[in-house]
Amino acid sequence: MSLTVGFLGYRFMGKAHANALARLPMFFPDAPDVERDVLIGRDEEALSTAIDQLGFDRYATDWRDTVDDVDVFYNLGPNNLHPDPSIAALNAGTHVFCEKPLAHDLDAAKRMASAARESDMSTATAFNYRFVPAIQYARELVESGAIGEVYHVRARYLQDWLVDPQAPWSWRNSADIAGSGALGDLGAHSIDLAQFLLGSRVERVSGHLRTFVNDRPVPGADDSDALSAAGSDSRETRPVTVDDAYSAQAAFANGAMGVFEASRFATGHKNGNTIELNGSEGAIRFDLERLNELEVLRGDGRGFETIHVTDDADPYVDRWWPAGHNIGWEHALVHENYEFLSAIGNGEPYEPDFETGLAVQRVLDAIERSDERGEWVDVRT
Repeated sequence: MSLTVGFLGYRFMGKAHANALARLPMFFPDAPDVERDVLIGRDEEALSTAIDQLGFDRYATDWRDTVDDVDVFYNLGPNNLHPDPSIAALNAGTHVFCEKPLAHDLDAAKRMASAARESDMSTATAFNYRFVPAIQYARELVESGAIGEVYHVRARYLQDWLVDPQAPWSWRNSADIAGSGALGDLGAHSIDLAQFLLGSRVERVSGHLRTFVNDRPVPGADDSDALSAAGSDSRETRPVTVDDAYSAQAAFANGAMGVFEASRFATGHKNGNTIELNGSEGAIRFDLERLNELEVLRGDGRGFETIHVTDDADPYVDRWWPAGHNIGWEHALVHENYEFLSAIGNGEPYEPDFETGLAVQRVLDAIERSDERGEWVDVRT
């Protein structure tokens, strides 16, 4: 099978997924053939350069002109741009891959999931960390009962790129565009990983959100050197209308307790995505900054052992390099694209789909409501 694809977006995630598609023929030759057809954005000058860099045939400046031209539509735009193009693509009979969180708010996520249910097309929500070999191995351990009944889940995602109050404003600081800040951008990953590894959904939450810097300078809005020479420190700013950090307690349907945390103000952390599960017979710990490793405590052990998840028998590893040769962050996206496109080619269901994205969005929404009310909130109400 050969599939034509269109990308809405060509910056960070556009490059990441274009790279993933380029790797498939060499390392996953059983994947469907993919033609990178059209790249979609607003800046024609930037697009004309990006199509060559990312390996696309052409570009377009309006997604409406393209969603029915391709077999698979990749929605890699800002969060508030997820609903309408994705729904239009599904209605046109096009498969849809959408970045996380599924949408900028719960109502939009519900509309997207409803459109997916009414369509025969495949959908994907981009929870790429599921496809790290160490996470896949961790899931196998939990499912096999190796750590017994899980009592505790604690997950945190820490970054420090906004610690400087002069760091420029971006769409990720806007509630209208992003929906939320660290909660949706980082917390969505933690919540999905917890529900994936545990095999159980969050039912109740108690959340707390904070914004530490209320305004940020607009990029390119002034000449800082000229202002300094003139004795002025004034500059154009925009308000920050999302959280900079959040924390939450959670109760899972199977009785496990959960603790979540994410921050863009966690000084010293560049991309610290960690998760730990404690069970009656053992425990597991994963840290994205040590992506090829999984810490495992077994029932008869006196401490955690570090397992290097790079053996041929480990998930996906036989597709890459000899045992012991590390892979990196981008490889999880190759695995993710392989699974999604193969599911389309084989006519099989894919997970995580839009229903999975909606399940995470419900938790995000409940955490925000809990913070507003100052009380525990049921996820489904």
